[in-house]
Amino acid sequence: MLFGWMKPYLPRSLYGRAALILILPVIVLQVAVSIAFIQRHFEDVTFQMTRNIGLEIDYLFQEVQSAETLTDAQAIAQELAGPLALGVRFGAEPLINSRMWYDFSGLTVIATLRRNRPEIGMIDLASQNRRVFLEMTTRHGVMQVSFDRRRVSASNPHQLLVILVFTGLLMTVIAFIFLRNQLRPIKRLADAASAFGKGRLVAYKPSGASEVRAAGNAFLDMRARIERQIEQRTMMLSGVSHDLRTPLTRLKLGLSMIEDPEVEALKRDVADMQRMLDEFLNFARGDAADELEDTDPVALTRSAVDDAARSGSNVTLKAAEGQGSIMVRPVSIRRAVDNLIGNAVRYGTKARVSVAVLENAVRITVEDDGPGIPAVEREEAIKPFTRLEPGRNQNKGSGVGLGLSIANDVARAHGGTLRLGESQELGGLKADLVLAR
Repeated sequence: MLFGWMKPYLPRSLYGRAALILILPVIVLQVAVSIAFIQRHFEDVTFQMTRNIGLEIDYLFQEVQSAETLTDAQAIAQELAGPLALGVRFGAEPLINSRMWYDFSGLTVIATLRRNRPEIGMIDLASQNRRVFLEMTTRHGVMQVSFDRRRVSASNPHQLLVILVFTGLLMTVIAFIFLRNQLRPIKRLADAASAFGKGRLVAYKPSGASEVRAAGNAFLDMRARIERQIEQRTMMLSGVSHDLRTPLTRLKLGLSMIEDPEVEALKRDVADMQRMLDEFLNFARGDAADELEDTDPVALTRSAVDDAARSGSNVTLKAAEGQGSIMVRPVSIRRAVDNLIGNAVRYGTKARVSVAVLENAVRITVEDDGPGIPAVEREEAIKPFTRLEPGRNQNKGSGVGLGLSIANDVARAHGGTLRLGESQELGGLKADLVLAR
């Protein structure tokens, strides 16, 4: 892209970019007007004023040159100095060329004076801020002429610049206030969408420009449809759970009353059906089972590890970094952690769990010493009903392959993600459950 190199230097936020779009043209306009003003005011006007006083100095020089003696020259100079508002002295101390570094109009004054009268030698613009001194070589000696600096430079040249800058800043502040009011509805819409993506519902009412209102209404319609779908799914699953659990219970009761060695296989099949039904319901229930609560992730993780260890699993809490609470659905998070721990001890001999409470996220890590999952199959592994090795999974009793899918859905419902990798310490699978704070 032609302007691709500029992207790293541009602001990323909408406020910053809008302010840049607003302020940059104002600055460019002020710089252009200032340059044009300086060109006109500090060069053209100064040139005209200096040329006028140069004619007066030239007239004084001609009259002094026409005098016969030094006394006559001094008398003529004193006689003309009053009407011309000039200071004239003969035999004064020599001058030196001097000018303040910021006195840009002084360059025009010096060049114009010397162009009109070559006899002008040294010009002093710095010894006295309000006076200009110059030396001229006459037939009667060196004549020093002085005059008010305001006669060759416009007075108060900064006024226009001050007015220009003040007006520009005032208009920028006013425009930024109006712009902020226009951007605020967009920010509120983004916050509402972000909160909904994390499983939280915040009050939102469309406002602002018509386009922003249209986007806000579309968001509300989308959120309402998703909520209806979640509610309908929950109601459907409640019916499915009731309808299927009842015949399964009757089957268990009937099989328990039959004394036949071959019935044990049927009992295992019914138990597998019960387990698969529970796992499917947990997956389909999603985050509709509990409400958001202020939860300590370290305590929740430690509780899951302790319960797994009491059940006979080789699970330990490796590390717990940081402290603080987070708004989550604790039942869903606990279900996700239990699934990750269950997968770890199912395919390995031991599992290590760690939790880190960071500034913007919470990371719960489960590592095992099992065979792991190849990198090319990790994306497929988190999809629902995926079993990478069906034979081995059935032997291990893993159900229908929803453990990682449930954990992934829980993470996404809390604005996070599930990352799969390789454990550097144990050599098996490493699962990071990342939750946004």
